[in-house]
Amino acid sequence: MQIHITSDDGVPIYIQIVNQVKHLVASGRLAPGDEMPPIRALAEQLVVNPNTVARAYLELERGGIVTKRHGAGTYVSEERSPIGPREKLKILTSRVDSLLTEARHLNVELADIIKLIRDRDVVMEKEKV
Repeated sequence: MQIHITSDDGVPIYIQIVNQVKHLVASGRLAPGDEMPPIRALAEQLVVNPNTVARAYLELERGGIVTKRHGAGTYVSEERSPIGPREKLKILTSRVDSLLTEARHLNVELADIIKLIRDRDVVMEKEKV
């Protein structure tokens, strides 16, 4: 499971984990029934406190994204993805906010970002074929 943490964007680490797991589930890269990494293993991978990962898992469990199986670990919920269109846009909003923050630090104009997104979309569409 690929999760990338950044301390630059001001978003708490546990929220970054939650958002990225939601993204992985929404995109199908984490399927229903997939086992999540143990808390300690993910904490070591991300070089964060295990309590941070535990908090993220708790938020994911509350949201119905994952379920805990007592003594057996944490798994992506078997239920149909509770991530609806509104939640998907919320996930993307945090990524857009990070992109815009980075662009402002680099003095890149909004029009250039929009053009870049359109250009990348064209490239990705061609790669799908």
